Amino acid sequence: MERKPFAITLDPGSSLANHTGNWRTMRPVYRDHLPPCNHACPAGENVQGWLYYAEEGDYERAWRVLTNDNPFPAIHGRVCYHPCETACNRGQLDEAVGIHAVERFLGDYAIQQGWRIEPGPPSGKKVLIVGAGPSGLSAAFHLARFGHAVTIYEAGPKPGGMMRFGIPRYRLPREVLDAEVARVEAMGVTIHLNRRVEDLEADIKNGGFHATFLAIGAHLSKRVEIPGRDVGRILDALSFLKSVETGEPPKIGRRVAIYGGGNTAIDAARTAKRLGAEEAVIVYRRDREHMPAHDFEVEEALEEGVLTKWLRTIRQIDEGGTLTVEVMELDKQGYPRPTGRFETLEADSVILALGQEVDTRFLRKVPGIEISDDGVIQVDETMMTGRTGIFAGGDMVPAERTVTVATGHGKKAARHIDAYLRGVRYVKPPGNPLATFDRLNTWYYTDAPHIHQPYLDRVRRQTTFDEVVLGLDESTALLEARRCLSCGMCFECDNCYGMCPDNAIIKLGPGKKYRIDYDYCKGCGICAEECPCGAIEMEKEIR
Repeated sequence: MERKPFAITLDPGSSLANHTGNWRTMRPVYRDHLPPCNHACPAGENVQGWLYYAEEGDYERAWRVLTNDNPFPAIHGRVCYHPCETACNRGQLDEAVGIHAVERFLGDYAIQQGWRIEPGPPSGKKVLIVGAGPSGLSAAFHLARFGHAVTIYEAGPKPGGMMRFGIPRYRLPREVLDAEVARVEAMGVTIHLNRRVEDLEADIKNGGFHATFLAIGAHLSKRVEIPGRDVGRILDALSFLKSVETGEPPKIGRRVAIYGGGNTAIDAARTAKRLGAEEAVIVYRRDREHMPAHDFEVEEALEEGVLTKWLRTIRQIDEGGTLTVEVMELDKQGYPRPTGRFETLEADSVILALGQEVDTRFLRKVPGIEISDDGVIQVDETMMTGRTGIFAGGDMVPAERTVTVATGHGKKAARHIDAYLRGVRYVKPPGNPLATFDRLNTWYYTDAPHIHQPYLDRVRRQTTFDEVVLGLDESTALLEARRCLSCGMCFECDNCYGMCPDNAIIKLGPGKKYRIDYDYCKGCGICAEECPCGAIEMEKEIR
């Protein structure tokens, strides 16, 4: 009787003839999954991708991967509310990776090193952008990389939009903002300041533009009817913050009440303290739990001595600096309702921070552009308005109004504008499945405590506009980057290679990952079970 070969023999090379993969019913497959940080980023950053190079100390490559999606890492590392960290799987293990802190370090390092990004080959197409805020500047950056000639019309005296006139210096130093804007200009983008658009159709025709992107920020404060509101010193938050930025702050007195519960209200209150107000009191109709302002900003404000009056609404502003406020209570859905109980509050100034609107009056005569009752422009899935060739994004369209969302809109619009100019349609590639925490083998990762960014001392925070958060240095940024679990993305740890009992895993070289030799893989699944980051899946064998 013919002797059948064993799967494993002592004869050198004999097992190679046995093709033990024929026994397999399941096969391992390397399959990238979408890291939750990437999925949560409104700017669409490849967070895991740039962290991969940052943890190797290859900062320039990390920065270049980052800026493929977001041209302003030094800005976003300071002002983004970092939803990526809320989604970070490491938060279920100990603490989330300080992604925004590493991003800030890379952005600052790039400014120090003078790194630049070259524009693409000239396409012969011209694009007009209205507004030099985060969305407009982001679109300009990406359009320049596509090779289009970009011109920005900005109504203000300096570029930056709400980043300059709405976000105080203690959160975003102006030298950082200026440096990242200058990098966009160095790509050939032309910015015309103090250039308000009154007749859009005429500007498009006279400039010979082939496409237009509307990116005007919400610079108008919403109004509210309060009896006696014209009595005394009443300011709106945006005008107040802008006056401070331009070096002409108003006199606000010793006691200031800030009416509102968003991030602008927090910025106004913290700014009032820095201007010398002994009391800066936020009056808000709901409680802290229902406050729209980001919790870390509220905490910083409280540390600086800002006071709060939760569940209160201003009913009347009387002469002599007295406010009549009504006590509110929340119903089961969390909505405030009046109680009929009233209190008084003394204030030399009242700053109204009740939301913002976009000035769309110059678009009323443009045919095809649909403006809803709440003042936002309706766009399709390509971000084009009802007028062919005119796109819109940022605060002008229905979306959350943040710097990061606006930056993401700029990138998205640029891709669709580029496709429009080339006579094609941009189709977003299909995404990978989400890399959930249960796919990770966390025991392979060492304990690594989160490194918190240092803060300016409290006394200086109350009296100066010096930056509050001081950032990481090179050593601490490197350690923080190395806390990344690389969720769902192979980082060539060699676990599969070392664990495979059949030597069926073949290394392809640094940066090229692995190949599975299915002639000898028996489908035991050890590689998938032992993959730290969950980048290997077992699928049914089809013969």
